[in-house]
Amino acid sequence: MKNEKRIVPDTSILIQGKLSELIEKKKLKDTKIIIPRLVVDELQAQASTGRDIGFKGLGEIKKIRRLGKKANVTVEFRGERPTIEEIQLARKGRIDALIKDFALKEKAKLLTGDYVQALVAEAEGLEVEHVSEEIKKRIRLEDFFDKDTQSVHLKVDVFPMAKKGRPGNVRLIKIRNSKCTEKEIKAIIEEIHTKVRKDRASFIEISKSGATVIQMNNFRISVTRPPFSEALELTAVRPIVKIKLSDYKLHKELEKRIVKGSRGVLIAGPPGSGKSSFASALAEYLSSKEKIVKTFEQPRDLQVGPEITQYGPLEGDWNKTAEILLLVRPDYTFFDEVRNTRDFKVFSDMRLAGVGMVGVLHSTNPISAIQRFVGRVELGVIPHVIDTVIYIKDGKIERVFELKMLVKVPTGMTESDLARPVIEIRDYDAKKLMFEIYSYGEENVVIPITEGEKKSPLLELAKEKIIQELRNYDPNPMVEISSDNRIIVRVKDSNISRLIGKKGSNIDQIEKKLGIHISVEPKEGTLKDELSWGFEETGAYMNIRVNEALVGKSIDIYHGSNFLFSAYVGKSGQIRVKKKSAIGKSVLVAIASNNLRVLG
Repeated sequence: MKNEKRIVPDTSILIQGKLSELIEKKKLKDTKIIIPRLVVDELQAQASTGRDIGFKGLGEIKKIRRLGKKANVTVEFRGERPTIEEIQLARKGRIDALIKDFALKEKAKLLTGDYVQALVAEAEGLEVEHVSEEIKKRIRLEDFFDKDTQSVHLKVDVFPMAKKGRPGNVRLIKIRNSKCTEKEIKAIIEEIHTKVRKDRASFIEISKSGATVIQMNNFRISVTRPPFSEALELTAVRPIVKIKLSDYKLHKELEKRIVKGSRGVLIAGPPGSGKSSFASALAEYLSSKEKIVKTFEQPRDLQVGPEITQYGPLEGDWNKTAEILLLVRPDYTFFDEVRNTRDFKVFSDMRLAGVGMVGVLHSTNPISAIQRFVGRVELGVIPHVIDTVIYIKDGKIERVFELKMLVKVPTGMTESDLARPVIEIRDYDAKKLMFEIYSYGEENVVIPITEGEKKSPLLELAKEKIIQELRNYDPNPMVEISSDNRIIVRVKDSNISRLIGKKGSNIDQIEKKLGIHISVEPKEGTLKDELSWGFEETGAYMNIRVNEALVGKSIDIYHGSNFLFSAYVGKSGQIRVKKKSAIGKSVLVAIASNNLRVLG
């Protein structure tokens, strides 16, 4: 570069650190560098939000002032400061336009590292020089990786660490015996940013105060700094092998099931289990089967071919991306890392719109992946959103579940009037029923189905629910599971009538809510006398008749020594019991066995 008398640098050239490099190489001397104040303010605004480029630009200004003294290079600051609106419009080119105007006013050469800025300035007749960055074929970060390295972890004053091996056999090892310094990590970060600016296959995915996520070719790099983290830290992750779907030995019928029609598939597994590798293999397999495949990713780290377009959140919103994607009409969309409620809603809306969806999410087991949809999506909609769950562990397919909605009596219940919509979850290979999901009272419950179980798994849940309900009537109720569909409740004798309610209304309501029969007994034995009684049937009711002198009195009904219920004697000395109620059926059994006892 020829010696220049007056130079105006823009933001890009300062961030790249090219001026100090030119001074050090003695290619820039006897020169006046005029820095617009709006450039300094823009860099300050970026540094104030914790962004690397702001710190780099300000550091470059300090450096050229120090080096310039030996090379007869002076630095001046001129011009007006930008308004808040102009800083906010920086991404839309407002600051760049002001810098060009400033260079024209100062009759100085504009020095820029931005090719578009140089092209526009040249078109407007300005004297401009574009200084391009050199891209190193291999940067220092790559020296920490070998063919078996999955991830590298660098932190100030900590030994550099790396995870090595294949899924299922991963070891965390120390790379070297000297700790990382802040200067070293900053130099590595600067090299990464330089490569990202010039490499079309690299980009900054997320940039927030204290945190940056970068996709550099097949490296996903996360950088955190204070105050977000207590020290500067860099984590780089890279897939170590690209796997084809055939390597997973996926069930042939399942392959046909996914290819034949649009499906809702979940790929679940713990962190580092190989979910993304399987998702990449499945995406490329579907693409090879003449399917239009797109992805939702942030960061975009699925290793797929160029025929598969990878989308991020449009203006930070997945809903906006979904709106655009519906116009593209893909056959399958892969949603990498379904995390929060908004992600689950977008996934569900896309699936219900007829798009085949494949979601990738963290899960300790296959059923917990499904449970993450419960409460976020209406229960009856879940089988229409997801019908297949593929669980990955240690890089292999460990389990495949299929979902189906039926109207049936849940396993463990026996009464036909307890039938309800039930989601069956079956093992795909064995077709064995593993879990059931259904509404139980006011809650949605997931019940494991175990062969050879003597008691229904819902009984323990029912026991807790009943205790919660009964505390409204007795502070310390006792509950005993007597059979698969019956529970005995014991409360204080003085609380029995209130629990049962008028004509059994309270107990009937609790039975209906919980879907199980309940027998009520007193905790303590009764001191009441045995009474003579009569019996008659009238339509849907049966009447137990006692002496009219007992009208308004409380009496207890037993089946032998087993307490059935307490009731107040009504008009004409009668107690009415509905035949089809649980209590009514118990009374009929006691009468049929000639073992009904009435005490009062």
